[in-house]
Amino acid sequence: MTSSNRSVRALVLALSSCAALILGGCASEVSGTAVAISGATIPATTTTNPPTTPPTTDIDDGGSVDIDVEIGECVNLGGTVDEAAIANATCGSAESNYVVFAKTPTSAECPEDADQYYYETYFDIEQGALCLDIDWQVGGCMDLVGEFAQRIDCATPGADTRRVVTILQGTSSVDDCPDPALYGFEKDSRNFVVCVERL
Repeated sequence: MTSSNRSVRALVLALSSCAALILGGCASEVSGTAVAISGATIPATTTTNPPTTPPTTDIDDGGSVDIDVEIGECVNLGGTVDEAAIANATCGSAESNYVVFAKTPTSAECPEDADQYYYETYFDIEQGALCLDIDWQVGGCMDLVGEFAQRIDCATPGADTRRVVTILQGTSSVDDCPDPALYGFEKDSRNFVVCVERL
């Protein structure tokens, strides 16, 4: 092998090593995104739906996100849709605004009736997603103005405050909601409805 071929080969190996070091240095680039399934707020539904299958529970199909949270646990989701911030929270607490009901490899795999989802990307490829419902508490109030639902005191309602009257299992029809609930959030794929009144 000639000395010029050895020099070229050494240069190629050196450049390959540099590229590997540069790419390895970027390996910690992880970003999180929260997206409202149906926009910034969730409209009340007043349609009647036929009976559906039993609720889907405990979907844990994998994926990876940096927050350590299990199905049924709650989070505080904030920030912006493009720069979401997520933290563990106790369900029903002032900080809690969403409950994790499923974990999926990508946000597209969350059920269509999810209120929100949070996913993280690595070089623009989704690594995992949390499928989220609003952390509704019977008798409690949530304000639905803005990008994320917020728990508020029912005595001082905001611009779009809903008080939970009841949560009905085994039906996804708002028509089954008792008074004073005039609205509801139908969860067809999981066969329940959150019955609310607007304050």
